[in-house]
Amino acid sequence: MPDGNSGRLPTPFLLIYKEEGFGSEIGLFLRPFKIMKKRSEQAVRVFAPATVANVAVGYDILGFALEEPGDEILVRRSAEPGLRISRIHGTKKSLPLDPMKNTATRGALAFVQDLGEDGVGIDFEIFKKMPFGSGMGSSAASAAAGVMAVNELLGRPLEKRTLAKYVVLGESAADGAIHGDNAIPALMGGIILIRDNASCDFIRLPIPQGIFVFVIYPEIEILTKDARAVLSEHITLNQMIAQTGNVASFVASLYTSDIKLMAKCLKDHVIEPQRAQLIPHFYDLQELALNNGAMNFTISGAGPSMFGFTDNSLTADHVCASLQDYLFEKKIKSHRYISRICPKGAFKM
Repeated sequence: MPDGNSGRLPTPFLLIYKEEGFGSEIGLFLRPFKIMKKRSEQAVRVFAPATVANVAVGYDILGFALEEPGDEILVRRSAEPGLRISRIHGTKKSLPLDPMKNTATRGALAFVQDLGEDGVGIDFEIFKKMPFGSGMGSSAASAAAGVMAVNELLGRPLEKRTLAKYVVLGESAADGAIHGDNAIPALMGGIILIRDNASCDFIRLPIPQGIFVFVIYPEIEILTKDARAVLSEHITLNQMIAQTGNVASFVASLYTSDIKLMAKCLKDHVIEPQRAQLIPHFYDLQELALNNGAMNFTISGAGPSMFGFTDNSLTADHVCASLQDYLFEKKIKSHRYISRICPKGAFKM
């Protein structure tokens, strides 16, 4: 067929494949095509949510997103080449302005370099709207929002799932470790199972209907690198059997919406016994939460936040009230968050 009004045939390319059941190769001449990217923008603002990592039984391989709180990143095109951080809002703690050392920009920097767009001028304004070192994935939220914002600014050259490796890299600026159990849920939303952290190979799991999450954040700071330092590299065979049975049962409970099974299997035999010492009164709080109707209660990520599931929002509110009353008596300030599991993760505002 002629190409437009030129009267010439379009330049073809040859696709070779083997047809199943035959020994010969078949060639097809196809019309050339381009992968079209979206029109680039001058400024983009992206929100990425808080997350709960480990989910009791899946250390470094399970995580899910909350509806709130979260961090926001505003990126703008700049006449000066390269990425830079102009302002950071919402934190009393001094965070690095060096793009290689800040979680919001570390992954984005690698992203633009891989695209060959590192000469583009991009200005970052970071809005921290969740506590730092809280165990709710603050670093991961900034990393997810930063990478996604740059992808949108450049016309969305990559699909969202492909951004995961850059988000995981960005979060590693906080603790030097490669793990996606906060970073990938912050980007993708939902409940995420990570088959392999190094390659960012992950699976989205079903979200059961009617499940609510509560998170209690006591105002003490535990850095992820410090929480990792207390962990032993060795576990017993009995711990391995119990933990793998629970993580497999948790995944099964999601696919079958079996809430009773979920409640039975969310017991951590490996990490919680080692990290509980970092959170004052942890076992008293756990007993209180379970006695007031929580399905489970354990540490969120590296802590000090703690989380549990309930089958309705009223129970979640009741549990949180009892936990906050207890912490108030112990002269520990705290904050509560009640949410459903957020299915969409980071999004353009």
